[in-house]
Amino acid sequence: MAGRETLKISHLTIENFRGIRRASLLFPDHVVLIGDNNVGKTTVLEAIDLVLGPDRLSRRPPVDEHDFHLGKYLLPPKKEDAGDAVAAAPPEAPAPAGGDGVAEGAADKAEPQITIEATVTGLSEEQQGHFNAYIEWWDSKDDRLYNEPKPDGVDAATITAALRVRFIGKYDAEEDDFEGNAYYARSLEESEKPDFFTKKDKQRCGFLYLRSLRTGSRALSLEHGSLLDIILRLKEIRPQMWEDTIAALSSYNVAADEKLGISGVLGSISESLKKYVPREWGINPHLKVSTLTREHLRKVVTAFIATGDGEHAAPFYRQGTGTINMLVLAMLSQIAADKQNVIFAMEEPETAIPPYAQKRIIHEIRKLSAQSIFTSHSPYVLEEFSLDETVILSRSPEGDLDMAFVSLPESVKHKRYRHEFRTRFCEGLLSRRVLIAEGATEAASFPAVARRLAELMPEKYSALEALGICVIDAGTETQVADLAKLYRSLGKSTFAACDKQTDESKAAIEAQVDKLFMHEEKGFEDLVLKNTTEDALKRFCKAMTWPPHLLKHFPDPAANAVAAVKEYFSWSKGNWGIADFLAQCTEAEIPEWIRTACLELQKLCVPAEEPEANPADADAQPQQEPAAVG
Repeated sequence: MAGRETLKISHLTIENFRGIRRASLLFPDHVVLIGDNNVGKTTVLEAIDLVLGPDRLSRRPPVDEHDFHLGKYLLPPKKEDAGDAVAAAPPEAPAPAGGDGVAEGAADKAEPQITIEATVTGLSEEQQGHFNAYIEWWDSKDDRLYNEPKPDGVDAATITAALRVRFIGKYDAEEDDFEGNAYYARSLEESEKPDFFTKKDKQRCGFLYLRSLRTGSRALSLEHGSLLDIILRLKEIRPQMWEDTIAALSSYNVAADEKLGISGVLGSISESLKKYVPREWGINPHLKVSTLTREHLRKVVTAFIATGDGEHAAPFYRQGTGTINMLVLAMLSQIAADKQNVIFAMEEPETAIPPYAQKRIIHEIRKLSAQSIFTSHSPYVLEEFSLDETVILSRSPEGDLDMAFVSLPESVKHKRYRHEFRTRFCEGLLSRRVLIAEGATEAASFPAVARRLAELMPEKYSALEALGICVIDAGTETQVADLAKLYRSLGKSTFAACDKQTDESKAAIEAQVDKLFMHEEKGFEDLVLKNTTEDALKRFCKAMTWPPHLLKHFPDPAANAVAAVKEYFSWSKGNWGIADFLAQCTEAEIPEWIRTACLELQKLCVPAEEPEANPADADAQPQQEPAAVG
């Protein structure tokens, strides 16, 4: 029966909001949203704030031009009125999702609008009583609304009371302004005059959102919507201090001492003023502490905190960033403890916080809130969430946002995933594109080579970081296909680099990647030694500090550079030995296979614009190669 679950947002749909054309997301009790930058994580939290945030709609206008997908908030001109301008008109905004029963093309005639709908479940008995007329039922087994014509069906253990709230934002041509309001979604569908979901209604849902930029500016002020103001309202404390404070400040005349000279200047101005205007127009200018209004005092009243061992106090926002963040966390904990049934969202809790404190933040907020929603790029934060609490977001070029959960292949046991999360898996989960390297040597060498080439010829090459590619060490050639399958299932572009494989292994890898880079040598060391120059090897021998045990075999490494460097590569395998060598090579000294791979990766990630030629085409021209070693 209803009420067994804790309060949470179970389902969220977004249409036409910022970079998201369409999205349908299902949330567990606690969740961390991850993905590459600009994929839409912050947009999701902002969307929730628009529909459930009690103070969000107090901003006027609630949305603007840039909140509409692709900035389209107007219909294109009609063909009969547009004339020659029709050809240049921008494409129409996408039709809203879920338009069952709507004739094709009907949505095209509607004004573009932002639509966000949150389905809140796990309502308490008090909440169900308040929202009684709008209560629906949510089936957590099928993740959908329960609409069966069987009233006794709501007694099932998987059915819980639900409330749908919908925000609609649009442009009002008559007012030449933007408007946005939250409604009970059920009233929009069942009544000609929908019912607003008011600020007091939102406060009963208990959604709190901490933006990363909000941390240090308003937390301990008395501005409307600040954390301190929220705490006071929750405790039903209304400080009756404004009248006394205003009266005390109004009696204080700033710089009244004649020795300062300011009062004399103001007196002269007053005398001059009498020569030109009647007394009633203005007289006796003097200085006050502030404008002496409640709103102004709310903005200027600020908490001071003692710093160091002394008694000197400074405004709280002048403290270190980490201290401010922990102060805000303490206040949020107070809010959650007082409210006890709160949905809490937070962006990047790792900002200016050491790893141990990051974990404490996650642990405390999960304990205090009914549901917590985080975004993060920190492995220390991510490893606090289980696989079914980690949601990877990806967005198509058209703006469709998709979600995925991590599903480990059979060859990757959960224990290994947890043990190697920081070193092997985390970076791939957070990136947009992944290059699976066969081993540690290749994983270290590819980024080093790409950076070196971009440094030598920036007009031709790009660093892997600039292409949004992270390199993952598969550990062994048998893991390449499985790891590529894992990341591809999460919506990542996947590539692989490895030594020569059997036909069967090659086919298995190619089935899971967008592009396989496979050379013909038995090992990466052989590839480098056979396709570089002796000058490069000798220069490397003279520049590095050799391990004592290798000097015993090669007293003068440069005299036998190939053999000496080969032994060094073998000794330093997996420890940046080859990467260090390649990072000091010229373009021609870097093996052609590696250079070609870097160029192809660039083409795959940054397609050439037509009709302009791709700078990478220069590599197709015949070049005089230096004499190779071996």
